[in-house]
Amino acid sequence: MNTKERLIKAIEKAPESRLEKVLSYLLFLETQEAEAIEAIENQEDLEDALIALEEVKTEGTVSWESLKSEVGL
Repeated sequence: MNTKERLIKAIEKAPESRLEKVLSYLLFLETQEAEAIEAIENQEDLEDALIALEEVKTEGTVSWESLKSEVGL
């Protein structure tokens, strides 16, 4: 019997008050995981922004008109 099957079996026997606690804990874990993923994505975005700033320092910028013509606007 795998973990999911054991959990379902335990849920079937558990009183409602315990199920509320289990559900609350599962939702807490989901929130933690989502926050961890968001923190990683935020860190990656920050690193990308810092790289872009360094490129601007060394390579300069492009005018708005040049950019529009390069992309065909």
